[in-house]
Amino acid sequence: MTAALLAGLLAGYGIAVPVGAVSTYLVSLTARTTLRTGACAALGVATADGLYALVATLGGTALAGALQPVLVPLRWASALVLAVLAVRGAVGALRQYRGRRLTTRSAQDPPRPARAYLALLGITLLNPTTVVYFAALVLGSRTAEAVRPLEQGVFVLAAFAASASWQLFLAGGGALLGRALTGHRGRLVTGLLSSAVIMLLAVRVVVAP
Repeated sequence: MTAALLAGLLAGYGIAVPVGAVSTYLVSLTARTTLRTGACAALGVATADGLYALVATLGGTALAGALQPVLVPLRWASALVLAVLAVRGAVGALRQYRGRRLTTRSAQDPPRPARAYLALLGITLLNPTTVVYFAALVLGSRTAEAVRPLEQGVFVLAAFAASASWQLFLAGGGALLGRALTGHRGRLVTGLLSSAVIMLLAVRVVVAP
């Protein structure tokens, strides 16, 4: 149970920490509107992460039996996918930092809380990196014998809680932390930190018994 909790937290923070276009918009939205609107938008992002974690977990369970004969190669392939995502994130953060590229802010009127939730939920669901990330993580770290519904639930809830806590942190910071986290240096640090977490997960997949 503790292992599922820690795995879920690491997975949630690994996908949530990098400050990209969505996170930048989340911070600026909170600064321009209210904390309530920003919090709803943050929960929209976290909900998408939680849904992808759930889909990946259920899919991993259904495929575990069929993939048992090739479990070891699959585990290495999953670790490779996670490592590629980590390197890609780090390279992207460095390239963006060196290029001094800033994400433009939306010129539209700020949405209401419910609309902000749905908008950020939809945007995050359209991100293919999220589903690839969770699918690789779950398929690489679960075996048919180790899967239990309670552990699955703990993993999904932990991933959601981790994502929600980070997104709410961004929203809560608002104008005070907006410049620090979405500026050149802040985005570099969070990008490299997320890559380090994902790489740690890749190593964990390989060395898992």
